[in-house]
Amino acid sequence: MWQYYHLFSWATLAVWIPAMVTVWFYEKSLRWRLLSDVLMLSGVVFLSLFITLMWADLGRPPLRTLGETRLWYALFLPLVGFVVVKRNRYGWFASYSLLMGLVFLLINLLKPEIHDKTLMPALQSVWFVPHVIVYIAGYSFLGASALVSTVGLYYRYFRRKSHDFGGMADTLVYSGFGFLTLGLVFGGLWAKQAWGHYWTWDPKETWALITWLAYMVYIHLRYTRLRNQTTTLWILSVAFLLLLVCWFGINYLPAAQNSVHLYGG
Repeated sequence: MWQYYHLFSWATLAVWIPAMVTVWFYEKSLRWRLLSDVLMLSGVVFLSLFITLMWADLGRPPLRTLGETRLWYALFLPLVGFVVVKRNRYGWFASYSLLMGLVFLLINLLKPEIHDKTLMPALQSVWFVPHVIVYIAGYSFLGASALVSTVGLYYRYFRRKSHDFGGMADTLVYSGFGFLTLGLVFGGLWAKQAWGHYWTWDPKETWALITWLAYMVYIHLRYTRLRNQTTTLWILSVAFLLLLVCWFGINYLPAAQNSVHLYGG
C-alpha cells in the first residue's frame, strides 16, 4: 500500500496548500469560510482513507514506526487547527497547523520506510491502539498550545501589546492534558497485561510522568488565577520542551537504549 502513498499525499498537498491561504480570509465572508472548510476537510478525508487502506493492507494498526505515527500527526494537527478556526476565528493558527501537517507528509515522502506487517508480542494488545492514538491526539493539542505560547511571548516582548492568549492556550492545554492522562492510564493497563506491572520507572515512563506534571503545574497556576500571564506562557513553553524529550529525544539518551518502549522505526 505504501507504494501509493505519494498519490494520497500529493492529493492532500493540493488542497491543504491553498487552504493555508484561504483561512486568512475566514472572517471576510461565508464563501471564504465554506471554501476553507472544504479544502481542509478534503485533505483529512484523503489522509484518513490512506490510513484505513494501509491498516487493512498491513493487517495491523499503522502505529508502530515513527513514519507511521507521522501519518497520524499529519491527520490530527489540521483537525486541531480546524476546531480552533471554527471556534476562535484565528486563521493564522489554522494555517500553521496545516503547514505542520504538510511537513509530516513531506518527511514521509522524502524518507519512505519499509513497513513490516508483523507486530511484536508486546504490541499485540487491546491497549495498543487507544494508548498510542490518545497520545498522538494529546501531543497535537499540546504542540498547538506551544505555538500559542510562542506567539503570546512574541507579542509581549516585541510588540509590547497585552493581547490575551491565555484563554486559547487553556482550551488547548485542557484538551491535550486530558488525552495525556488517558494515555498514562491506558499505558499502565497495557504494562500490567504485558509485563505484570503497572509502572516500572522505565525512562520513557519517567519522562511521560515529568511531562504530565509540567502541564499540571501550568493548569494549577492558571486555576489559581496567576495574574502574570508571561510566567505561565514560559511554563507552557518549557513543558513543551519536556514533551519533545519524552516523544523522541529520549531515544538518544544512553539510559533509554534498553527501554521496553523502543520498538524500532
